[in-house]
Amino acid sequence: MDDDFEEGTLVKKMAPSRPAVAGSGVACLIQLYPAGPDLGRRQALEAAEYVLGRVADADLVIDRESVSRRHARLTKIQGSWVVTDLGSTNGTFVNDVRVDSERLRDGDQLRIGDMIYKFLSGANLESAYHEEIYRMTILDGLTGVHNKRYFLEFLDRELARSQRHGHPLSLVMFDIDHFKRINDDSGHLAGDAVLRQLADRVKRRIRKEDLLARYGGEEFAVILSVTSKAGGVLFAEDVRLRVAENPFPFEGADIPVTVSLGVAGIEADDDETTAEQLIAAADALLYEAKHGGRNRVAS
Repeated sequence: MDDDFEEGTLVKKMAPSRPAVAGSGVACLIQLYPAGPDLGRRQALEAAEYVLGRVADADLVIDRESVSRRHARLTKIQGSWVVTDLGSTNGTFVNDVRVDSERLRDGDQLRIGDMIYKFLSGANLESAYHEEIYRMTILDGLTGVHNKRYFLEFLDRELARSQRHGHPLSLVMFDIDHFKRINDDSGHLAGDAVLRQLADRVKRRIRKEDLLARYGGEEFAVILSVTSKAGGVLFAEDVRLRVAENPFPFEGADIPVTVSLGVAGIEADDDETTAEQLIAAADALLYEAKHGGRNRVAS
């Protein structure tokens, strides 16, 4: 769209690790975000303590600009792992809550700067690890909604089903207006927070038969099953209002956010439109909303 999505430019480095064995009692961290060659990497926690940070002598080196030199400490206390923030600039978060010190529970998400890990422990560690790897193939690590790969597969299936049974289908594509400005003015951590909060707001409006996905960067897509284009427009307008009416909090500040949306669809008698054509139509309407002044719906 009009703002480029920027991945981090630094490469994460971690101390060498051996695979954790099921039933061994060795917990591990799995990298969920950002995407890259280390996505899904497992770091077994075999020592009693680890310092996480940007300095070369940290136990777990995370070479990211958003990570402090000595950011946090992981300590094993009476069989449980505790994370303690070491006065970092950007904070340590467990399940999106900033913490000074917190005991980690199986399945918790640990955020260090802009890095997100999942903490796994327990007797079923190996099966939990493979389940997490599967989740990574279909979910976006930052927002927790489905990713583009799964979106494309789902759209193919849902479009074929709609055309076979003569049901309407709507596709809504939207992205954040002036997202680069948010990153430039408030920082990339604020941009990440906005993406997560945006996904959370829209998820509350999604039915179980629909699909919300992060299409790329600041662009999202929603597939609305058995929904006419008119119904898709009503949905899109509701999303626009949900975003625009309340600013997005970050670090004690409120960030105003708006989105532009394009709505395309097929009606009950349309048995020729392809998934590629539907995406192109919705994306073109999204551009139309952008060119029309942003913070609006085009159909």
